[in-house]
Amino acid sequence: MTDQEPGSERPGRIPGVETSDAGTPGVETPDVGTPEVETPEVEDRWLLVAVAGLLAFVAMLDMNIVNVALADIGDGLHVSAATAQWAVLGYQLPVVALLLPVGSWLDRVRPRPALLAATAGFALCSALAAVAPWMAWLIAARLGQGAFGAVLFVLMPVLAMRSVRPQLRGRAMSVPATLGPLGAVAGPAAGGLLLDHLGWRAVFLVKIPFCVLALIVAWRAMPRAGGLSGPDRRTVADAALVATGVTVLLLSLTLASDSPAWLLLAVAAGPPLWRWSRGSGGRPVAQVIRTSGLLRAHGAVLALAAGFAAMHYVVALHLQQGEGTSATTTGLTVLAFPLGMGLAGPLGGRLADRYGPRPVAVAGAALTAAGLLLLVPVGTDWSPTGVAWRLALAGVGMGLNGGPTQALVMGAAPPDRAATVGSAVQLARSLGFTLGPALATAAGGVAGPTDPTRPGLVLAALAACLAVPLLARPGRTPVPRTPTDTARAAHH
Repeated sequence: MTDQEPGSERPGRIPGVETSDAGTPGVETPDVGTPEVETPEVEDRWLLVAVAGLLAFVAMLDMNIVNVALADIGDGLHVSAATAQWAVLGYQLPVVALLLPVGSWLDRVRPRPALLAATAGFALCSALAAVAPWMAWLIAARLGQGAFGAVLFVLMPVLAMRSVRPQLRGRAMSVPATLGPLGAVAGPAAGGLLLDHLGWRAVFLVKIPFCVLALIVAWRAMPRAGGLSGPDRRTVADAALVATGVTVLLLSLTLASDSPAWLLLAVAAGPPLWRWSRGSGGRPVAQVIRTSGLLRAHGAVLALAAGFAAMHYVVALHLQQGEGTSATTTGLTVLAFPLGMGLAGPLGGRLADRYGPRPVAVAGAALTAAGLLLLVPVGTDWSPTGVAWRLALAGVGMGLNGGPTQALVMGAAPPDRAATVGSAVQLARSLGFTLGPALATAAGGVAGPTDPTRPGLVLAALAACLAVPLLARPGRTPVPRTPTDTARAAHH
């Protein structure tokens, strides 16, 4: 790895690996994956891209792998089903609530110590959860694991982007963008196998070997770049505000799946989020998204995630309850979506590197919308085969869309705000995953008991259709930032 002169490293960069920001800091390159100004040739670190993909898979796997073990956790720790649910919420809430504060913090620290600390902390909390003697212990371990998971979620796309030349950004970004969602889909199946053969504690232990492997590779492949500085008091205060608001919002959306009236609780998220947005923590986030022309792209990410989540919720529920399909057949049918996504993900990265990320991202969103639209008129033909090929088409679209959209967004991010932009994308996606089932349930409730499935499918298709024009229209090109502006931003 190329050595750098002392003092030439910028906070948030991987020393020895050139950043893939395009030309002048802050100038958007929305339609191409190659910068206008050529950067020096550097060695591509695909091993670090693999680490990013592996940790994205593990972090997303933990989102769903515990769901199937809740009943056994409740029995093993002698708590109610409602209390056992916090084994899932204890992880999901801090992951999403801390994304934005973590992004701002990561823009000011070195990536190597942050990655090592987050991966080690994630593994340690997994071990503590596995040996939990009572529920309070388990919840505390899951909260800690979620906090470390938030760091991993933000770091992964930044690590992938900065580990290769700009010309290969699409392929690099497609690795975590594809493996992450595949981890989420693989969670229930992996959890079920572990639960049947090894018991509920194994669902927490299974991630540790992957974390150890990632630690070894990162320790050897990433150059030493100093220690890790913790967040200051102002950052902690900002984190408390945004975490409170996002947590209330997520709880309202999660509980709305059982009763749409819980959506009213979302109003309580307004005051802390408004105060944060007007302070020193929120203003830079809003500014960087506006000046980079990324607001529409974030909206498209949220819309696609909501459409996918609503579809997945409605289809799985209807196949099992409405059609009487077995759990195994339902699982295999729904597996068509991640299969299509996994096959198309690498192709999407290659096409983005050749033709630019925007057209490939738009084509992927259009295919996803087409697959979901074809589900709407299914009517009485709910055969597993008829549903599976439509899901596969939508999955191919999501595979083509994921990496290019990530490359489009991260390529337009100012070099000193890459983690902030990455955290905003992750938040949009996470909110979409949570919002989709809640809105599908509300739509089915409004339509009445006669046909509760079709309104949810219509909503999913409309959300995916909305993403197409949002991605197709480029954001405005920002005013180029001067070196003085960049230095001032890095200082603050």
